[in-house]
Amino acid sequence: MKILVTGGAGYIGSHTCVELLNAGYEIAVLDNLDNSSEKCLDVVKKITGKDFKFYKVDLLDYEATNKIFEENKFDSVIHFAGLKAVGESTKIPIRYYHNNITGTLNLLDIMEKHNVFNIVFSSSATVYGMPKTVPITEDFPLSTTNPYGSTKLMIENIMQDVYKANNKWSVTLLRYFNPIGANKCGDMGEDPKGIPNNLLPYVAQVAVGRLEYVHVFGNDYDTPDGTGVRDYIHVVDLALGHIKAIEKKTNVQGVHIYNLGTGKGYSVLDVIHAFEKACGKKIPYKIEGRRPGDIAQCYADATKAKKELDWTAKREIAEMCEDSWRWQSRHPNGFND
Repeated sequence: MKILVTGGAGYIGSHTCVELLNAGYEIAVLDNLDNSSEKCLDVVKKITGKDFKFYKVDLLDYEATNKIFEENKFDSVIHFAGLKAVGESTKIPIRYYHNNITGTLNLLDIMEKHNVFNIVFSSSATVYGMPKTVPITEDFPLSTTNPYGSTKLMIENIMQDVYKANNKWSVTLLRYFNPIGANKCGDMGEDPKGIPNNLLPYVAQVAVGRLEYVHVFGNDYDTPDGTGVRDYIHVVDLALGHIKAIEKKTNVQGVHIYNLGTGKGYSVLDVIHAFEKACGKKIPYKIEGRRPGDIAQCYADATKAKKELDWTAKREIAEMCEDSWRWQSRHPNGFND
């Protein structure tokens, strides 16, 4: 089976490429390298001992994307490509809507043109908005609190409409919670360009001396220590969820929706203290005001994924932080080292 991985040079995409190749799948990667590094793909090849095609292409470029499908016979697509930072999306919403939605519309149109009807989409727990209770199940009401989440929910709706119009499609929507961690090899991990938007790479860069201290946005939430609570999942567990989706849902027509999370909530301060244990040093932080679009707590009920995909997250927060620290300490400047 041959799979196109859009955004395959990114953090989650690259870890999924490793697991796909290790499971015996043939892949090709499409990525515009806007927030990723081609060097990461060299590490994927080194880890797996396998080669694959890479196309430096933006999904907004319809003709270039179509040409990739003309050159390859794909059985399925795993769609990661997109802008992905909550805070940034509130500052540049037009770019987020244009990039994420138009790129996906191009992809779906081209897939249908080439009779490729299997897609696994990288969605997000942000589609649940401000949940009234936790843990969150897939049938919770959907709403959003920021443009990033809105693009994910709109794409989910688009894909459901595409299936209603043509029931050849198999659409799997994977709603991620908060991926952290890195490959055990220590040579591949999260390497955002510029100042990190997500908590763990920021903490790791403070620990390695690239940044001065962690900004903790809000300590007045209704949570045990006042800081935001999230469901942090190891990126390798998340990658393996995509393998299960490909195994179980390829050519199974319909729209299939799953939460991928651990079912446990950790606060910002919990994560900082866990990372301190992993790296053996104190992590300085400062409490600041809440960020627009953030919510108090969010963690998953992943029972459906366990039942239907035979998938569960196995790695704990200590291992997530240890793996992140191994990557960051060996590569203080990420893939530029």
